[in-house]
Amino acid sequence: MAAIYDPQMTDSRPVVGLLSPGAMGAQVGACLVEAGHTNGVLFAGDGRSEATLARAGAAGLRDVGTATTLINESDVILSICPPASAVEVSRTAKEEGFSGLFVDANAVSPATARLIGADHDRLVDGGIIGPPPSQSGTTRLYVSSDQRGEVEVLVELFSGSALEVRVVDGGAGAASAVKMCFAGWTKGTAALLFSIRALAEAEGVSEALLGEWATSMPELIARSERSAPGVGPKAWRFEGEMHEIAATFASQGLPDGFHLAAAETYRRLASLKGRTDSTAPATLDEVISLLRP
Repeated sequence: MAAIYDPQMTDSRPVVGLLSPGAMGAQVGACLVEAGHTNGVLFAGDGRSEATLARAGAAGLRDVGTATTLINESDVILSICPPASAVEVSRTAKEEGFSGLFVDANAVSPATARLIGADHDRLVDGGIIGPPPSQSGTTRLYVSSDQRGEVEVLVELFSGSALEVRVVDGGAGAASAVKMCFAGWTKGTAALLFSIRALAEAEGVSEALLGEWATSMPELIARSERSAPGVGPKAWRFEGEMHEIAATFASQGLPDGFHLAAAETYRRLASLKGRTDSTAPATLDEVISLLRP
């Protein structure tokens, strides 16, 4: 049975299980290792790609094979996965009888966060803002919970690491709301810029538009061009995130169409998955080509 974690007792440091150690998840796990969690940061390597295994190994995570083993051996589970998989991951933990602290750190709507919360007696709702946390000052984990003591566990877990934990008042769903608002701008406007560049190309007015931007808004030229290699390979994940953002707007009676259109934009870019700067970086021309029918 998982031990109850008391941050005042150094010999009761929890075993943390990390579900889905992608680029973000593996680096979050590395932060826990950096913070001295020698009781273990676990991941389930069975069926995972060589790239995932290499990331997890480099982060210092311990492979326990199956998700069932991870769930049974963990005091705390961190779920960091594509938004479309967040509910399924939560249900898997519930079905395996997990009774510890479940941390949903995915880009989901407040309603989805509360739905996940219904699966667990102990839940922290979380939202990560920033890149994979390799150095201090770049990345924040926003957390909220219906039980104040649970968020303090997260503060203690990451103390001294590169990942800063910020507590949000408002209970489960509040941290997810911060993430939805933030990504609604950053990733939503990236999709809008891609679509505008595609429209200008389709209408044959790219040169004129870029000339006007150079005069009035030069930052848009640079942003649209540098976003292609950074955003394109992650578009397959962003589609689901845009749907979660749209649902968040709709839940408050606000128009949701903008982010539904952004979801479609990212869906059309899904074939760029896996492209990296070190292999064959995605280009703006490719993004425009994929967006146009």
